[in-house]
Amino acid sequence: MRKVIVVGGGAAGMMAAVFAARQGGKVHLLEKNEKLGKKLFITGKGRCNLTNAADIEELFNAVVSNPKFLYSSFYSFTNDQTIDFFEELGVKTKVERGGRVFPQSDHSSDVISALSRELSRLGVEVSLNTEVKELIVEGGRVTGVLLASGKKLVSDAVIVASGGISYPSTGSTGDGYRFAKECGHKVTELLPSLVPMEVKEWYAKELMGLSLRNIEIRITDGKKKLYEEFGEMLFTHYGVTGPVILSASSVVGKGLKKKELTLHIDLKPALTEEQLDKRVLREFEANQNRQFKNSVDSLFPAKLKPVMVELSGIPEEKKVNEITREERIRFVHLIKDLTMTLTGLRGYNEAIITKGGVSVREIDPGSMESKNVEGLYFAGEVLDLDAVTGGYNLQIAWSTGYLAGINAAQE
Repeated sequence: MRKVIVVGGGAAGMMAAVFAARQGGKVHLLEKNEKLGKKLFITGKGRCNLTNAADIEELFNAVVSNPKFLYSSFYSFTNDQTIDFFEELGVKTKVERGGRVFPQSDHSSDVISALSRELSRLGVEVSLNTEVKELIVEGGRVTGVLLASGKKLVSDAVIVASGGISYPSTGSTGDGYRFAKECGHKVTELLPSLVPMEVKEWYAKELMGLSLRNIEIRITDGKKKLYEEFGEMLFTHYGVTGPVILSASSVVGKGLKKKELTLHIDLKPALTEEQLDKRVLREFEANQNRQFKNSVDSLFPAKLKPVMVELSGIPEEKKVNEITREERIRFVHLIKDLTMTLTGLRGYNEAIITKGGVSVREIDPGSMESKNVEGLYFAGEVLDLDAVTGGYNLQIAWSTGYLAGINAAQE
């Protein structure tokens, strides 16, 4: 019976421990927090977006960094298998907009409880408040871990599933990157990802708290289009957030580190500029004797109206029947292309995940074992793997955790 130590009691770590134990391993799970799944608890705004019900090919399209590496993982433990696994553990699931899969109860605590019960049923030894100081490597293979307390634990295999450095309050302090480097692994550049973005313009603050649905965003670097997405977003005192913005951050984050980019918001993506012009013309005709500022109520949410009136360049007191065709065309264009200057990403304390990590070139994609150190495995966010929002990042954790677990416990 192989002794397996799992470092980290998050999504990937718990999954790895479950499957190492199901494979017959004697498993010891070490978690430095006072409870398991601390970050899992806050995912999906506390509802835990378990996975995505998309076709498997779409899963690969949603992965931003190193999708090809995940071929074995995603096919060995698919999103359908994830749903079945949790249903078997008593977590009933439901599918929402965009294929997002949640527990029916809307409580992430149900997911953590189900995993904890399964760990207990399988006889996995769980040590909380237990920090790993370093991995013990002898003659090119891992033989155990040294705890911060000074105690040594011996094992045949070690799975590092200690997460990234996002949401440091949940204990994600980048230990896994340090362990990897100490074992001779390359760690790629790290960035906060799935994170809100800051903007330069004054009107972000004016629009704080306003949520826009069914809009389309584009992010450009000069004339080059970097990202495009339809969905919803939210204005904050410092800039923008919400699903389309968070997903965009994982694609444009590296570029934004070097220079400012432009965010284009199409407030009426269902209409062409010509159709929108006819709509605006109808509004103007119905309100022709009113002032401009009082003639656009039906076009925008109340909070957005004064900003759009100001940005239009049309004097707000001007009578609608005095507005020129040029002014109207400019106004229509503004609705189709409200621009803001993106100046940077928010920090790790607001990032859902960390972009970058242990280089996947040094990991066997079929087993998650290190190519440098025998018996050492990596799973989850510690690896240089990340995806857009929608349950895909947790699927990476489940799939890589599964592969690491079954391989680490195999004789």
